[in-house]
Amino acid sequence: MIYCKRVYDATSLEDGYRVLIDRLWPRGIKKTDLQCDEWNKAVAPSNELRKWFHQNTDQFEQFITQYRQELNNNESAWQPLVEKAKQGHLTLLYSAKDTQHNQAKVLKAFIEEKIQGK
Repeated sequence: MIYCKRVYDATSLEDGYRVLIDRLWPRGIKKTDLQCDEWNKAVAPSNELRKWFHQNTDQFEQFITQYRQELNNNESAWQPLVEKAKQGHLTLLYSAKDTQHNQAKVLKAFIEEKIQGK
């Protein structure tokens, strides 16, 4: 099971392995306060794509396409997350305010496809 959760949300026993998937550390949280097992910056959207999407939030479909291209070119970043998800619960932590249009949702779908062999 893969969950997407904002870094500001409370932890849960069901979270399993918790991975921060933002390129930048979330505002307002001390590194010692965030309960996560890993900070995987490499799986986050590139700085260029992140900045572009920040300015073009209405173009989520284009963001999905571009981010998936980046993921396809960076297997070493996401492959360990596929293995973690196969072993148990995986929670993708992100700091975006929009809970429906963010990189965690895209990455979750991407990982699920890889698990299914697509």
